[in-house]
Amino acid sequence: MSWFDTHCHLQSFTKTEELETILERAEQVGVNKMVTVGTCSEDWKDYEQIAKQYPGFVYYSAGLHPGYVDANWKFQLLGLRNFWNNKISPVALGEIGLDYFRLPKDRAEAEEIIFFQKEAFRSQLNLARELACPVIIHSRSAFYDCVSEIDRSGVDWNKVVFHCFSEGVTEIRELTERGGYASFTGILTFRKNDQLREAIKILGIDNLMLETDSPYLTPEPYRGKRNEPALLVEIGKFLTDFLCESESKIMELTYNNSKSFFGVI
Repeated sequence: MSWFDTHCHLQSFTKTEELETILERAEQVGVNKMVTVGTCSEDWKDYEQIAKQYPGFVYYSAGLHPGYVDANWKFQLLGLRNFWNNKISPVALGEIGLDYFRLPKDRAEAEEIIFFQKEAFRSQLNLARELACPVIIHSRSAFYDCVSEIDRSGVDWNKVVFHCFSEGVTEIRELTERGGYASFTGILTFRKNDQLREAIKILGIDNLMLETDSPYLTPEPYRGKRNEPALLVEIGKFLTDFLCESESKIMELTYNNSKSFFGVI
């Protein structure tokens, strides 16, 4: 068995011409599947090409991240649906959602951005429902608004994953009661994230998925350095000790859960 990195951003490595080296390092430690996640129209085509270049190894998603949403969000979404008509189609729509973490201090400006984010989110949820495809959710300081929008959309919760889950016990129960999934990053290894570790205890490993979100959120003991898919194994090692489970069991369950969720072989 191998590891599956369900969420990474490979464009940063293509820009530095390191992609082949990064993927070789991942393979060497057993990370033999990953999803490179789209955030705006500028990376969707690049990720389609990477998935085409590395079939069965790299998959991709396409969606408009809330951080890129502005008054022109409808224009930005033109052509998104067409990717599902291509020979190499996305395995999920995302990452999409709501992000209230860096809103302007001016209340009127903040409310306008929230309005645009919600409209773009609703539009993409409707598309995901139409396509019946998995959805990758970005939620930052907006968990219950995200849940409310998904509830209203009619999207199948079994096809929803909250990436980089960073909430607590109450929120993980909200997800699991609906049938949704949570994916965990290296922030699990950070010293002060006790509430997150309590949440993963509640979740257990039967529905667990892991991700690096690289090049961000590097796990201990490499925190402070650039993250990459190969470091997914560090999250697995941490969970081996924390959950008192064998590394092989965590590897097998997270790998199979991820393949099943994204519908890949």
